[in-house]
Amino acid sequence: MKKSLLILFSLMLIMLSACGKETADKASGSDEKLQKVSLMLDWYPNAVHSFLFAAEEKGYFKEQGLDVDIQMPADTNDPLRLVAADKIDMAISYQPEVLVARGENIPVQSIAALVRHPLNQLMVAADSPIQAPKDLAGKTIGYPTIPLDEAIIQTMVKADGGDEKKVKMVDVGWDLIPAMATKKTDALIGGYINHEKLLLEKEGHPIRTLNPADYGVPDYYELVLVASEKGLKEKKDVYKKFIAAITKGQKFVTDHPKEGLSILMKHEDKTSPLEKDIETKSLEILLPLMDAKDKPFGYQDLETWEKAAQWLKSNKMIKQEVNAKDSFINF
Repeated sequence: MKKSLLILFSLMLIMLSACGKETADKASGSDEKLQKVSLMLDWYPNAVHSFLFAAEEKGYFKEQGLDVDIQMPADTNDPLRLVAADKIDMAISYQPEVLVARGENIPVQSIAALVRHPLNQLMVAADSPIQAPKDLAGKTIGYPTIPLDEAIIQTMVKADGGDEKKVKMVDVGWDLIPAMATKKTDALIGGYINHEKLLLEKEGHPIRTLNPADYGVPDYYELVLVASEKGLKEKKDVYKKFIAAITKGQKFVTDHPKEGLSILMKHEDKTSPLEKDIETKSLEILLPLMDAKDKPFGYQDLETWEKAAQWLKSNKMIKQEVNAKDSFINF
């Protein structure tokens, strides 16, 4: 009887060991089966990227069978270029840049509108006599030598009935904040309302902003998610899963902004440390601008693409006609 019990006990141990090994193998196998996907940010991690890190930490990517490698660019021109060359799967870029690229026959497409309105707005000191774009005549505007910024200013001044030829653009590189803080320039373009404006105000320089969309510039998508046409043809299902995961990530951040921000702060770049108070205010500004209302997160409207393309063409930013319909895809 004792011998029988010993045999039975031994068999049970073997079965339990086998089950444990099978469970471990399954767990290990599930990780191995995750599809590796690479994404390059537009800049160092900040509030606008909260939905990505929330999707990562909350397991939304894994739910979709994805293992996402989030990378930072060495240069702000890298993301779009590397996507086009199929060196990375996706990148965060800008709607105007996508259209300019397609005008140069670079086969990239936007797969989601992340920030649906311009963050890049004209900034002036709160006590500045500049009340409208036409008041910029005879004034200096600091900017980072980006042609798009020049086109924005010219359009704004012209739409407001001013003389755009009397505006002086001053190259300040990326020293946008010092240019305004030291009154080197009368105004600033190229800075964001959720970053430079907040930093200037924290340093004791109250700022007023003028939205380009109120003065002839299309209400374009500031940030978009971009993939290559080749990538979309070869693994469209992967991109669809990615969109599903970041949609959950954005909903989490919208519903739990404090927790979403705390997740982001774990991923700050040590060379560009984040200021929690600035990122908190930034997220408050961003969430309404990322909201697609009754449409799914990331939804893109054909009219927005058409107006942006027409404006870029009229300002000679695009040399040839670009089919707006082919510039994006909704999932």
